Amino acid sequence: MALIPCAGAIIVDGDGRLLLIQRGKDPGRGLWSVPGGKCEPGETAAQACVREALEETGLTVEISRHAGQVRFPGLPGDEVLIDDFLCIVTGGTLQAGDDADAAQWVDLAAAQALPLTTGLLEALRGWGAWPTPAA
Repeated sequence: MALIPCAGAIIVDGDGRLLLIQRGKDPGRGLWSVPGGKCEPGETAAQACVREALEETGLTVEISRHAGQVRFPGLPGDEVLIDDFLCIVTGGTLQAGDDADAAQWVDLAAAQALPLTTGLLEALRGWGAWPTPAA
């Protein structure tokens, strides 16, 4: 079994909404998750996070902190190890790209109505990373 290092970007806007993308490829095609993907050879998880956020959303981000790590089954015979990071938008214009079929800002009610990747909300809550509305 191959262990595939990956990274994810937890991006929150000023209204406390989370940015989700609809996955365009397997594993998880059609499901909604945070932007992210495989680390390239020689690339750290943090570097992959920033690159994948730009490729999938059109947004430039800066990492504020490491949020947590999860392991999931990937394609047959693989397992993915995902390092997720809290990020701040520093530029760009939101548009789905690369492996994302769609990208949108969602509040909790909207997120719960979407077909999400397994364990996403639980992981975000466990890490204290689920966004809260701005005061």
